[in-house]
Amino acid sequence: MLEFIDSHAHLADPAFDPDRDAVLARAIEAGTKAIICIGESIEASRRSATLAAAQPGFLWFTAGLHPHDAARTSSIENLAELGDCLDAGAVAVGECGLDYHYDNAPRDVQRKLFAMQLALAADRKLPVVVHTRDAEDDTREMVAEAGRGGVRGVLHCYTGSHALAEVAIEHGWYISFSGIVTFPKWADNDLLRLVPPDRLLAESDSPYLAPVPHRGRRNEPAWVAAVVAHLAVAREEAVEDVGRRVHDNARQFFGLASSAVG
Repeated sequence: MLEFIDSHAHLADPAFDPDRDAVLARAIEAGTKAIICIGESIEASRRSATLAAAQPGFLWFTAGLHPHDAARTSSIENLAELGDCLDAGAVAVGECGLDYHYDNAPRDVQRKLFAMQLALAADRKLPVVVHTRDAEDDTREMVAEAGRGGVRGVLHCYTGSHALAEVAIEHGWYISFSGIVTFPKWADNDLLRLVPPDRLLAESDSPYLAPVPHRGRRNEPAWVAAVVAHLAVAREEAVEDVGRRVHDNARQFFGLASSAVG
């Protein structure tokens, strides 16, 4: 049976409020052994912590501040609140990073907020979950610096260059792929093969980016199975082997207790 861990799901999103329990039941039926609930804001981090507390060993949570909100969340007060969320048992800092595609916040402010969260990760010896879009040069520089300082991270929902992926891998980071790799427009299976077996993760990024054959619908963790299947084809590996690998890698990366994860 296929088994995997969804390394990035926004389960606290209101899109799941009507049927979250059914979503989790379908995830378990599909072979999901654990889900990382992502906190991309203080509110989402708190909600994710509450969800994880209700499903110990299956749901885990992160706490972070997204670059889209950097203009209003880069204050010391917000960092203090983030620290409180991390203290509640978060397994990683993030989702944080840089987004120069939408530029919802000034780039210098994004870099400041990202640097502050990388410092938090270093201080607390936690991994970091990183969003990067159209910000390769600055991301490369900040990832390399953090990596030299001992920070481990993951470039989530990765669609960037081989060069950035190689720098991240060189510094001990992981690369995670989402349903985007199943889209008809996806044309870089070489990137999927570039990632070493022990640095590979898979994610839903739900409720966004539903994979083929579920395009146009609200995404959910059960459909990570389609991502794993595509990775297996691209990497010329058995789908069960890829599932087990992304399962074991997620457990290692996030420091999930082996006794609490299937």
